[in-house]
Amino acid sequence: MIHKFKVNTSGQCEMQDITREVQEIARENGLENGVCHVFVPHTTCALAINENADPDVRDDIIAALRKTIPEESGYKHAEGNSAAHIKSVLAGSSLTIFVAEGALALGAWQALYLCEYDGPRSREVWVKLLKD
Repeated sequence: MIHKFKVNTSGQCEMQDITREVQEIARENGLENGVCHVFVPHTTCALAINENADPDVRDDIIAALRKTIPEESGYKHAEGNSAAHIKSVLAGSSLTIFVAEGALALGAWQALYLCEYDGPRSREVWVKLLKD
């Protein structure tokens, strides 16, 4: 079974913490030990695991991506969002997280993020749980 939830982004480029939502899906479905696959069915956003203690880290990541992959750079794609497509390829559309004793097995400072590169938009996140 695939579990789905929505994420509404408010900025053109942002990182939204989705850890709580994914953890709740695992908990509500009784996953004590196993694997949690998280996927976004979109081509201009991505998923990432990164630090959740200092919000400046997210700002730095976004700033570095904007500098590395500028919004306007003579891209051929007519919709004007080629930079978003490129950024999403770099980060990727899926994550796999271990679940141990009912909790996502993340490091002390880690969180799961939906990385929006073409917002604001309403995004869908899909979660698949596999028990040991």
